[in-house]
Amino acid sequence: MTSQPPGEPGTQAIPTCYRHPDREAHVRCQRCERPICPDCMRDASVGFQCPDCVAEGNRTVRQAQAVFGGRAVTTPRVTWALLAVNILAYFVQSVSDQVLRDFAMYPAAVAYGGEWWRLITGAFLHSPLGSGGFALTHILFNMWALYAIGPELERRLGSTRFLALYLLSALGGSVAVYLLSAGFVVGASGAIYGLFGALFVVGRRLGYDVRGVIWLVGINVVITFAVPGISWQGHLGGLVTGAVISAVLVHAPARSRSAVQWAGCAAALLVLVAAVLLLPPFAFNDAAQIPDVFGYRG
Repeated sequence: MTSQPPGEPGTQAIPTCYRHPDREAHVRCQRCERPICPDCMRDASVGFQCPDCVAEGNRTVRQAQAVFGGRAVTTPRVTWALLAVNILAYFVQSVSDQVLRDFAMYPAAVAYGGEWWRLITGAFLHSPLGSGGFALTHILFNMWALYAIGPELERRLGSTRFLALYLLSALGGSVAVYLLSAGFVVGASGAIYGLFGALFVVGRRLGYDVRGVIWLVGINVVITFAVPGISWQGHLGGLVTGAVISAVLVHAPARSRSAVQWAGCAAALLVLVAAVLLLPPFAFNDAAQIPDVFGYRG
């Protein structure tokens, strides 16, 4: 019997993929040197790596972060989503008046009907067409403001923190309406004014010239009190809430940033909820004083 010299065909077994034993593998992972088939090959800086090594490497790579925490934002998806929800809600309410009846912010319905959802849903509705005054301008201005300043704030704060800022500002505006107003109110203005306050706080924290923001807020405050039919309560509540929340987000210490930020947001939420549960609406003392809006009297 004669043996074949080393190196001749048939003297060595063809390696197979460690993940697919039935497939030939003529390439080895540059990191662990296990054989991999074409389906398991992942491009690396040099050669290819196997899926397991790629996953392990991703776990050790530090994710890019926004300036004040959270993942870095390249596309402001939360801003676009909020724009879409507001616009969609406007089309829905234009088709059915019942949407306003059931979801507008109406202090009496919250105080005497337990309809707590109105504190948030009212912030996604706007003055309906045909209601006179600045009906169409209402949603156009709010959506323009969200489009103009939302992406910048989302990139600075991170998407999740930006969403928390928006929703808490909207809630802060509604709580102020609940405590200080008797009529029904709709609009994202409380949230938008919260973004105005945040833009000022973030700008100061980063050392920017914020005089333009001061002028922007000042002009809108004048409009709020000069034009009849605008809820100054919602604007004021949103502005104060947005400024407070953003101050917590941007001044949280780096070492325990996330914990402090979310604890601050949770504390603000508890304060707003407690204000509704414990404080009476100051605009009326009992159901008999409630304006007859949509035929609702508690």
